[in-house]
Amino acid sequence: MKVILAKDVEGWGTVGDIIEVKRGFARNYLIPKGLAYEATDSNIRQIQEILRQKSRKLQKEKEKALQIAEKLKGLEIVITRPVGTTGKLFGSVTTSDIAEALKEQGIEIDRKKIMLRSPIKNIGSYNIVIRLHPEVSETIKVHVQPEEQ
Repeated sequence: MKVILAKDVEGWGTVGDIIEVKRGFARNYLIPKGLAYEATDSNIRQIQEILRQKSRKLQKEKEKALQIAEKLKGLEIVITRPVGTTGKLFGSVTTSDIAEALKEQGIEIDRKKIMLRSPIKNIGSYNIVIRLHPEVSETIKVHVQPEEQ
């Protein structure tokens, strides 16, 4: 029996794949669990249209990410924080702080897209990777400086 996968099924395929399975497996497992549906002509046309729309949406997202990456290329931001006598920051610089500094530059980025292993706790310059899309990322330079007293 031919079925169209509605979800990724490990060992069988991904969404939209048309696969041949035994009738019992389809009727007793795949279809009742919502993992697949019967491969009729109308269902095949419907899944093809859904996949085309999804492809267009992903392409638009990638183009938008490339535009933002172009703005970020070579960008350097400065963040000032109060510093103790040992040169360590009071508090730390987090992804939220970097996102706020980018917003001041006119570039709005979700803080979850900023790849920072741990908060910055020392003065210095840091290269920070911003992952805008699974295929698009850009590196910016963040300078952490002491606050003037």
